[in-house]
Amino acid sequence: MPSRSALAFVLAAVSFAFSAAPVAAIEVLTGTLRKAAETGEVVVGYRAGSVPFSYVEKAGRPIGYAIDLCQEIVDDIARATGRTALRIRYEPVTSESRIPAVTSGRVDLECGSTTTNAERRRSVAFSPITFISATKLLVKRDSGIRSYRDLGGRKVVVTAGTTNGPAVREMLAKSNIQAEVLTGRDHAESFAMVKDGRADAFATDDVLLYGLKAAEGSAGADYTVLPEKLSFEPYAIMFRRDDPDLAALVSDTFRRLAASRELRWTYDKWFLKRLPNGERLDIPMSEDLRTGFLAMGLPD
Repeated sequence: MPSRSALAFVLAAVSFAFSAAPVAAIEVLTGTLRKAAETGEVVVGYRAGSVPFSYVEKAGRPIGYAIDLCQEIVDDIARATGRTALRIRYEPVTSESRIPAVTSGRVDLECGSTTTNAERRRSVAFSPITFISATKLLVKRDSGIRSYRDLGGRKVVVTAGTTNGPAVREMLAKSNIQAEVLTGRDHAESFAMVKDGRADAFATDDVLLYGLKAAEGSAGADYTVLPEKLSFEPYAIMFRRDDPDLAALVSDTFRRLAASRELRWTYDKWFLKRLPNGERLDIPMSEDLRTGFLAMGLPD
């Protein structure tokens, strides 16, 4: 049996072996990477009802296209910090709370259906574009509304904190259409306002409208999404500004996923194959998004 001093030496050596690499790594890390190395976790902000980007399955676990992409980023953060793995702590955010959640440090990555634009980039940073959407209108099939031009005297609902609200108000003003604009707390409430007749149309990103219809199952056939595009909405993963190490890592993650085709496979999983509820969105990748993925290294 080894002496107490010998045993203490062995335990100290083992402790050093397991801690030396992370400690050395922490000394040269900055920002979110350093935080992850010190805490052993990354906090991911998710949306509860942004199908298929970020939503909650029946068991209560966040899933979706953006969630899958963020899990890949977390895997690369773990490698960069010298850890075998990092915990992911999920925090719910809304359209209104998502940007403050990032800027305040409450979440490290926001993984939902967030539009990247010049105004938002003054306060937060974004990954390469993950999807390209457009503001459209969802109405009941029997509403008699066939175009935004039919909205005179009607009520249109938008979700608080989205870019769709300003787009709709600008469109109505330019077209001299007198319509009342209402605000829902989240997409579920906005859709419910159309369902129960409190609003005649719901304006948000087209892919989210298709997701809401799909989540309704057969009842989704009672609604239609009008073809007119009212604004351009490129999506991306959101994170804190002035964090060059994280920004470089996120870009590298996307290049890795593009070169290995995983970026394309992840897209197909959520937009072409059956969702966990059995429904399909059947949304082929747009040429603009495909061009962006090719620029990141996706094989043609």
